[in-house]
Amino acid sequence: MAKSTKKNKPADLNKVKRYSLGRRSTKSDIRKFAGAIGTIRPFFDALPEFLKAADLKNLAIAIIKARRDKRGLIWMMGAHPLKVGLSPVIIDLLKNGYITHIAVNGAFVIHDLEIAFWGRTSEEVSDTIRDGSFGMVEETPRYLAEAVLKATENAGLGEAVGAYIEGKSPDFRKYSVVYEAYRRHIPLTVHVGIGTDTIAQHPEYDAAAWGRKSHLDFRILANAVKSLNSGGVVLNIGSAVTLPEVFLKALTVGRNLSGRIENFTAANFDMIQHYRPNENVVRRPILNGGKGYSITGHHEIMLPLLAAAIKSYER
Repeated sequence: MAKSTKKNKPADLNKVKRYSLGRRSTKSDIRKFAGAIGTIRPFFDALPEFLKAADLKNLAIAIIKARRDKRGLIWMMGAHPLKVGLSPVIIDLLKNGYITHIAVNGAFVIHDLEIAFWGRTSEEVSDTIRDGSFGMVEETPRYLAEAVLKATENAGLGEAVGAYIEGKSPDFRKYSVVYEAYRRHIPLTVHVGIGTDTIAQHPEYDAAAWGRKSHLDFRILANAVKSLNSGGVVLNIGSAVTLPEVFLKALTVGRNLSGRIENFTAANFDMIQHYRPNENVVRRPILNGGKGYSITGHHEIMLPLLAAAIKSYER
């Protein structure tokens, strides 16, 4: 066996210096989270029937129709919607049947778990990266490691974290999207990269276990995309790379195994438009039929606005 040299010697994560989350300054707190979103039909009726105003209304109507026709409503999200206080909006959509599957990245479950247990999350990276304390709280990686360790063999990563939150009953679980999806038996799949999330900085992190469960979640998503055929809707909310790439591969598997998955609606929401979401979510998947929308704006405005449009046109 070849011996390790100084050039390829790995860092010893057992030696990292950590601190309690209770000492960490956070930017996101449930006291600032969104409230209930109601109907504002006169506002939407007054908008012009042009460009993005028309797109937003048509997307809301497509979501309503998909729900009525029992087609798939797959929402893919990065962590930013959580950090800007949108958990209550997402949970409300979930409770009312406008979400049949949620696909998220690793950062999403990190922030969601912190919200469930502490009611706050998100640090100022530009401050903590200076001294190597970014992502170095003790509790979050320990809890997530326990969640994966205690999970049943056939549970994916999303189900594992949902079951853990339910078992621990933390004070702020009503703000947890992962918990709410779990208790309502709505699949929430987690699609991680190795080294992309702060948990990879800690000695508790078992990359093999996380990879195995995340791959199971990929297979669950690859089966779920079948529900998009003939009237489903897929939305990407703020994931610039990971989830658009995952979706393209999941859709490929779905079509390979099931045949036709076409004539569905695809939408991308982000603060700026990127190449991969527009190619891998909005354009390529609907080449055989469907409709694509790209809507630009801040999540803390656009997602509540979409929720309001859905509720307004449902009635």
